[in-house]
Amino acid sequence: MKRAACGTIILALCLTTLTGCVLNQRDRTNPANPSLLEPQSVLKFTDVPIPVGFKQIPLESFCFETSSMRTGLLKYQGKGNPDLIVNFYKEQMAMYNWSLLNVVEYGQRLMNFDRENETCIINIVPKGSSSAITITIAIGPKNQQYSKKEKPIK
Repeated sequence: MKRAACGTIILALCLTTLTGCVLNQRDRTNPANPSLLEPQSVLKFTDVPIPVGFKQIPLESFCFETSSMRTGLLKYQGKGNPDLIVNFYKEQMAMYNWSLLNVVEYGQRLMNFDRENETCIINIVPKGSSSAITITIAIGPKNQQYSKKEKPIK
């Protein structure tokens, strides 16, 4: 009798713990709270994060990388709030030493980042009245003339 009671208590504790973990995982990816968006763990470019829940569109994406440069156009689809995604990129890109140059909002959100030898353009496009979003990331080398802080030729 005591074994059955102990077994029931242990089973109840295990189920409570597992349920709490599932609820906690669901809360971390809740798009209603911008501080809870998390980057994916596997990335095409290790220094350009993608929010969890977005899937790459392989037929509309490409990347090319050598030892001295890289370029690519990566497209992702998922669901979310465009404003929260903008906040996600403002926070996350700074962690990878990208400097935000500007944000243009006109239905779509266009974000321009740069660092020493590269530029990155992120376009966040809502699709219709649903929460469907397409994120396009374009990355490439800077024009070497301008990356050396020289004035352009007029």
